[in-house]
Amino acid sequence: MNLFFSSQITEKWAVLEDEELRHLAVLRYQAGDSVLLTDGKGGWYKGEVLQMDKRQAQIQINDSQHFPSRGACKVHLAIAPTKNMDRLEWFLEKATEIGIDSITPIWCKHSERHNLRPDRLDKVILSAMKQSLKAFLPQLHPAIAVNDFLLKKWPEPTQRFMAYIAQPPAQHLAKLYTPGQDVVVLIGPEGDFSTDEVLLAEKNGYQMTSLGSSRLRTETAGIAAVHTIAVLNESDSNTTWDYTLKD
Repeated sequence: MNLFFSSQITEKWAVLEDEELRHLAVLRYQAGDSVLLTDGKGGWYKGEVLQMDKRQAQIQINDSQHFPSRGACKVHLAIAPTKNMDRLEWFLEKATEIGIDSITPIWCKHSERHNLRPDRLDKVILSAMKQSLKAFLPQLHPAIAVNDFLLKKWPEPTQRFMAYIAQPPAQHLAKLYTPGQDVVVLIGPEGDFSTDEVLLAEKNGYQMTSLGSSRLRTETAGIAAVHTIAVLNESDSNTTWDYTLKD
């Protein structure tokens, strides 16, 4: 089953262009074929290819479902970009598959990377959303200094955590997080957060948390955090897609 993304969808029509059009052509779709689409905002559509040319494909929408949110809560993860970009892209792919609402790259004192290609990262997220048959496209925010991020205000009762290798060890995220609540989790660079960053986080209402007894790579820690929250919220998910929408 293939899922396509379009930002140009109404209740009756959709248009596929650029990468999505090329994907449609590579898979040898033709006029009259059924196609599944999402708008990345909770809309799930089934349609029929009416016509294709080199510029665009026009889709007639025959059925749809709409969900107001991905799940019971919003999950925002701020993560320090890894020195090896493949690892950051792997994290974005897997976090999207598991389920996340938004990601913010953060520059820290111990960061080993100081540049990104947001356009490439957006493509990784979009591809993962389609592959995992999800109707919500996670938002990748512009990179920001960690100190500026820590000063951001969040609507109450958003829970805020910083994954940090503390002595003595902090409580595990699974014991601190309250299912159903919006949550923000910070994941540091390979050299971890600095003492000043930890103090600023605590001053702004962040709880120190552990992700287990092992020392994890940045991208592994990010996945551990996302998966822990997803498992705790599993019973509250309200986005069950009907893949057999009528023709």
